[in-house]
Amino acid sequence: MGFSPTKYQLMNVGTGRLFNDQGWTLADPEATSPSLVRAIYETNKFAPREDLDGLYRYANWLPVTRTLRHSHAPVTYKSKGLANQLGMENLYITFSGFFPKIGARMATCSFKETEAFAVCARLPKNDRHILVVQSAGNTARSFAQVCSDNNIPLVISIPQDNVSDLWFRKKLKNCVKIIATPHGTDYFDAITLGDKLCKDSRYRAEGGAKNVARRDGMGTTVLSAVECIGRIPDAYFQAVGSGTGAIAAYENNLRLIEDGRYGKNIMKIFAVQNVPFTVMYDSWKAQSKPLVDLTAEQSRRDAEVILAKVLSNRKPPYSLSGGLYDVLKATNGDMFKVTNDEIVYWLLQFFNREGVDIFSAAAAAVAGLHQALENGQVKKEDVVMINISGGGMLNATKKGFILKQPDLVLSPDLPVEDIISQVDRLF
Repeated sequence: MGFSPTKYQLMNVGTGRLFNDQGWTLADPEATSPSLVRAIYETNKFAPREDLDGLYRYANWLPVTRTLRHSHAPVTYKSKGLANQLGMENLYITFSGFFPKIGARMATCSFKETEAFAVCARLPKNDRHILVVQSAGNTARSFAQVCSDNNIPLVISIPQDNVSDLWFRKKLKNCVKIIATPHGTDYFDAITLGDKLCKDSRYRAEGGAKNVARRDGMGTTVLSAVECIGRIPDAYFQAVGSGTGAIAAYENNLRLIEDGRYGKNIMKIFAVQNVPFTVMYDSWKAQSKPLVDLTAEQSRRDAEVILAKVLSNRKPPYSLSGGLYDVLKATNGDMFKVTNDEIVYWLLQFFNREGVDIFSAAAAAVAGLHQALENGQVKKEDVVMINISGGGMLNATKKGFILKQPDLVLSPDLPVEDIISQVDRLF
């Protein structure tokens, strides 16, 4: 029996208006102010699909029309080593990466695979558009791998300074093309370049945080945790560049409350940024829903300094209805900022205590958890989920890897027509 598309409607988070998805709806067409839309699924029961593999075990809460090859779900386990060091009794690690010892087998070593497998499975099988994804690093690698494995045409837009993240265990198929903004540019410049390309109707903007498939793919981390723990955690920790994963965690928290079997608590969302790129931290601490001012020049300088390069979105989905500000308010959450030195320290400690290497952004989340314990915002007996959003690269690449170079380097300041014509020639 073939896979049946998941049934759902969309809801404007700001107004509560329900409406039907037209296939790739990213916003409420009747909205009068910026708001995310949320998927409201026909089933309100959390029911993993035992007949499906990988990420698609959670297909009942994913807005997908099909399944794709080689997907893997996050894996949650109760920590011993790190928990002992932190003095915690109920620390659960949700690991997205390559760590076969615990059953984690994400080839790109990043929880961005959860986004890619959900977003690409939202596309109809015979869709003729070329998908466009803008990325600061891990998202690019994940979408490139998923689209290559499943023959989906894709253009990745990435800052050239971040192309070291484009490592793969085998050569990508020709359906995947990489365009980059020049040295010294940042993620926002890559977003601008991709947006200009999408002025042509042949190209389809993936949509970022506005895409319900991206958020609900990310939200499978919480589903993995609840399957393991048997209840909704008290607190959730994640390092954030856009905050989309934290938003997704909250949305699945609400769905689990509606189910009713896993508790009624709202878990506190704790988000972490890397000094000096702290635009959301600074805005939150100022109790400002609008983002505080951050010039393009300052953003680029800060992005060069931080160790966790993926945490460098200067236009994140923070202020709109349903964005990170609303989520932090609704959950009585908070934000932390951590230094490069703290990240390096917890990279080493995690490896020593849990036996696997992790990415710098994941180490930032651990550093934030340590701060929360030190200041009493989290107690040692609390049930805490930490989203370790990437790791296992040493295992994944021990037989070697290939670095994918950009097919084109383009200034985001070029006219739209020039960008489209040059990218067209790649296909």
